[in-house]
Amino acid sequence: MTYVIGAISRQGRRVALNGLACATFPIHRSFCTNMPGEKTSKNKGTEPVDLLPPDDVLFGRSLAMQEVRRWATRICGTNVPVLLNGDGGTGKEVLARWIHKHSPGSEGQFVKVNCAAIPGSLLESELFGYEKGAFTGAYVSKPGRVELAHKGTLFLDEIADLGLGLQSKLLQFLQGGHFSRIGDDSERVVETRSICATGKNLEEEIDAGRFRADLYYRINVVRLRLPRLRERCEDIPLLAEYFRVQFQEKFTKESEPLTSDMLQYLQNLDWPGNIRELSNGIARHVLIGTEARIVQKPVAQQSHSAEGRCSGAGTVPLKQIAQQAVREKERSCILEALQENHWNRRKTAQALRISYRALIYKIRNAGLPSRRSGSSTCRLSVPPPGPFTPGD
Repeated sequence: MTYVIGAISRQGRRVALNGLACATFPIHRSFCTNMPGEKTSKNKGTEPVDLLPPDDVLFGRSLAMQEVRRWATRICGTNVPVLLNGDGGTGKEVLARWIHKHSPGSEGQFVKVNCAAIPGSLLESELFGYEKGAFTGAYVSKPGRVELAHKGTLFLDEIADLGLGLQSKLLQFLQGGHFSRIGDDSERVVETRSICATGKNLEEEIDAGRFRADLYYRINVVRLRLPRLRERCEDIPLLAEYFRVQFQEKFTKESEPLTSDMLQYLQNLDWPGNIRELSNGIARHVLIGTEARIVQKPVAQQSHSAEGRCSGAGTVPLKQIAQQAVREKERSCILEALQENHWNRRKTAQALRISYRALIYKIRNAGLPSRRSGSSTCRLSVPPPGPFTPGD
């Protein structure tokens, strides 16, 4: 569907623009870009267009996400601005797309603008467009993202990284939908729903003088906070299996199922990268196999943990530090051996040249998952620090 956006120039002529939006969605979603004058083409790919994860996967079973779902359902039928708050990788864009899909403007376009990825000098022209000859290199007129989002949804990701100068112009636009292209004296009007997202604390940004308070009150009509993955660990098995199936289709490759022991182990991790980190880990599992580490510890984190242990050497006995280092190394070797032997404990014991009983004791002592547990319920405790503490 193509919408017409009208604007009245000083000469009284009506200017019209036809346009469609552009956005991408990792793994299983893509949109086509159609600028004025271009013909639309059908999606010839194998992946369905406008496909979102099923609601039971998107919202899971955790109480925190069920609360998010309850509020999102109540406001998606309205046109009020929404502010999504949460750490990176918690699924803010996916939720924004879900709200758009269930909103009255779902027939319009979902237009994403990453305020942190576009330099400030270019962001204004990207948002509001420009006229031919407005600046050096402007050989043709170009519509902005706000025009492409007419009768649809404008998603402003990382809104906290927007410069103060552009915040003022954005505030004016959000108040009534009025704006002007760069190099154009005429005023244009669009109707669009705004959804903003950020991982920062906007109240702190206001106190630091980096964010306008009036803009904050304009976009903060309804605020939804997305929990970290470790705060919804009961949803990890469902998400992990969903990603495994998705990546099998994407890579056209079969993978070994995730055992209950592995799922229980994943539920005990910290997941600083949240759902994005889990998705990347499952991708490694599908591509490489069971010998791949689903979670990886970055070198920087290893050095920080070592510094943390040594910084207290004046108050912590050196013997205790050595014992802790031995336990961490032992846990690392056991976990690697378990993965190499596909979690067969007898083969693992033979590979490590220790008795089966000793291996069972060490697995329990290190907090590693047991083959006999078979429980996929959420474990609130975090395992002892080891080489598989997650990180990007």
